[in-house]
Amino acid sequence: MRSPIALGIDIGGSHITAALVNIDTRTLIMESIHRKMVNSQDLAHNIFDAWCEVINDAYKGYETETKYIGIAMPGPFDYENGICLIKEQDKFQALYQLNLKEELASRLNIPATNIYFINDAASFLQGEVFAGGANDTNNVLGFTLGTGLGSSICTNGKAIDAELWNAPFLNGIAEDYFSTRWFVKRYFQLSGRALEGVKDLADFVNIDIHAKQVFKEFGNNFAQFMMPLIKKHHAEVVIIGGNIAQAFNVFSTNVIDILEHNQFKTKIKISKLKEHAALIGAASCCHMIY
Repeated sequence: MRSPIALGIDIGGSHITAALVNIDTRTLIMESIHRKMVNSQDLAHNIFDAWCEVINDAYKGYETETKYIGIAMPGPFDYENGICLIKEQDKFQALYQLNLKEELASRLNIPATNIYFINDAASFLQGEVFAGGANDTNNVLGFTLGTGLGSSICTNGKAIDAELWNAPFLNGIAEDYFSTRWFVKRYFQLSGRALEGVKDLADFVNIDIHAKQVFKEFGNNFAQFMMPLIKKHHAEVVIIGGNIAQAFNVFSTNVIDILEHNQFKTKIKISKLKEHAALIGAASCCHMIY
């Protein structure tokens, strides 16, 4: 009989976060959440030491007969075999071509087959499909809007990285238009004033004509970008996460109006699980290997 508990891990360039998830109830065990800053430019054994410390801490008080671990990891990465392919980036250079699955299995004393890797963008959407705003929906698109553009596609319950950040769009690529830097740049072009991020802009959108214009343009652009993707993938729902999603109410009208005008009935939703989506998504993958 399988264990209803699996560990979800979210690994970024500067941190690791881990938490146990009850697969049967599709809920996060809040008391098990552990997070640690990690120097991704450190030696390999130091990185593994830090990761295993967090993993072991998350399991304290919840010892199970068999441990299953799902890990959301940025690419490039051989997710099936657990081999890191990240190079010439400002992170994890010491892990290049190492088999992370075998190393973690050895250190944690669990079978390598009990460890599952998934792309970090895909893990966000996997979590939303498993336990969030797109629960049990067949065809879903996911976008994380922040310092960069994350994108994923879920078909029949399995999410994959859509890798749309560099898709051609207008006079550049998608990430040029759907990231924090676009808001900062466009507002400066219109107003001559600098700002730090999207939250600053959203705070005075009702009293600043330039702020209102920026959000209107963003909404229009985002709708135009999504429409061919929705059509291609027969998406029933689009889930939006990331810091920019917190200002969704400011640009949502523009997005929805354009979609409806073009007879798209796809629902646009904000992430229900937010920062926990990737953790739940990673852990949920473990039920595929029980």
